[in-house]
Amino acid sequence: MTAIDRSQGRVARDTADADASMVPETATGNRALQLEEPLIFEQGTPGRIGVDLPPVPAATNRLGGTARKGAIGLPDLAEPQVVRHFVRLSQKNYSIDSGLFPLGSCTMKYNPRLNEKVARMPGFADLHPLQPVSTIQGALGVMAELSDWLKRLTGMAEITLAPAAGAHGELAGLMAIRAAHVARGDARRRVIVPDSAHGTNPASAVLCGYTVESIPGTADGRVDVATLKAALGPDVAAVMLTNPNTCGLFERDVRAIADAVHEVGAYFYGDGANFNAIVGRVKPAELGFDCMHINLHKTFSTPHGGGGPGSGPVVFAESLAHVAPGPRIQTADDGSYTVDAVPGGGAVGRLKAFFGQMGMFTRALAYMKSLGRDGLHTASGDAVLAANYLMVRLSEEMSPAFDGPAMHECLFDDSFLDGTGVSTLDFAKAMIDEGFHPMTMYFPLVVHGAMLIEPTETESKQALDQLVDALLSLARRAKAGEAAMFHAAPRYAPRRRLDETLAARKPILRWTPPVDTRAAAE
Repeated sequence: MTAIDRSQGRVARDTADADASMVPETATGNRALQLEEPLIFEQGTPGRIGVDLPPVPAATNRLGGTARKGAIGLPDLAEPQVVRHFVRLSQKNYSIDSGLFPLGSCTMKYNPRLNEKVARMPGFADLHPLQPVSTIQGALGVMAELSDWLKRLTGMAEITLAPAAGAHGELAGLMAIRAAHVARGDARRRVIVPDSAHGTNPASAVLCGYTVESIPGTADGRVDVATLKAALGPDVAAVMLTNPNTCGLFERDVRAIADAVHEVGAYFYGDGANFNAIVGRVKPAELGFDCMHINLHKTFSTPHGGGGPGSGPVVFAESLAHVAPGPRIQTADDGSYTVDAVPGGGAVGRLKAFFGQMGMFTRALAYMKSLGRDGLHTASGDAVLAANYLMVRLSEEMSPAFDGPAMHECLFDDSFLDGTGVSTLDFAKAMIDEGFHPMTMYFPLVVHGAMLIEPTETESKQALDQLVDALLSLARRAKAGEAAMFHAAPRYAPRRRLDETLAARKPILRWTPPVDTRAAAE
């Protein structure tokens, strides 16, 4: 067995795996244009600099005993080293700009560059949150127009743009629900959530002080309405439902559920994560929801991933408009905009500092205005069409988790791999060798070995066909007994398989210089 040592925190490449002869080692560790890149700390040379700075003038030390006594520990590098290092790292990333991103339940769609240009326009990009309201009228106008679009598309009466993400929006909606119950002297403590919900649903409810009861799904992947109705009672504050749900299916009984929830005096919360499947076609208010958060990155094409920034506006029906949190933008008689910082008598109050993520607002509004209502209607239809196209074609070799057409994403289980010796994880790693980021694996948890694919509306038929051809080929190779190939995957990635559990539990977050064993021996 041979390996190339890439020092602390790196993973050695093992060439003893099956099919290793197809990936010959090189003296440098490079694979053609896929360059092996050391840590930036390993490249430093004392005294090497990329910029000339004037001498520091003499000054009285005012740091007392807190002055640094040793070197700061940063590497000394020339400018070409720095540029090449980060360019090489960027080339190891898979992004929506390099290929189709089939993650299910995440809507990793292409972000139009026009939206990015708008967000960088002077007057938006250089705003300061403490500017006087009179100097940010244009920005407030954008936020007011975005609010109007979102209320019209959802049929809701009120909105807050403040939440910083979808989960933050969930919390905001639940806080409004709690405030409404408290206002009428009805302190309810229970929230009902289907077991196929996003994990943030029960987490947000618990964070808001509620206990959570899970409702199982039926054999066709939808909420068991009879069980849900049996769980309802005078202590239920809300029912949280995602529609279309996390299995990529529309909840056909949504109106019956809404009526049952309202009959016991509870509120119906809508998880708007999958609003992109129905936008322009049905308004959540018409389905009976009292409030719903909207992930701007999923439905309206603002950037997703990388830790943010995010945006999760919440819309409220008339039933909850009186406790909707702020800040909210209001239009004065003269057409100017003002900010109502704590509406609703302060029932919920301010959710976060300032007004939310301005860069997300400009991008989302640019997307809406460039498509228009008809374009949004077409986009949701294209997303559903693409998912069902994948469902039909992939069903030649893969096993759909549920019968019938899907909405914006298609879900498969791992039964097509039974007896092959290939696991869902093996299948995902082999997709990397084919040049694709794996789809969402093992989620939703209600499906064994789940593989959830969301193609979105931004991919062409040619791109979808390329993904289908790769997946069908892998499925056939698994059934043909080529398990060893899957166990060795990925073979062509910058790194082979990692112990992801160990990396998460015991990460090496700090680099320390290697010990010179020869000097130590002397």
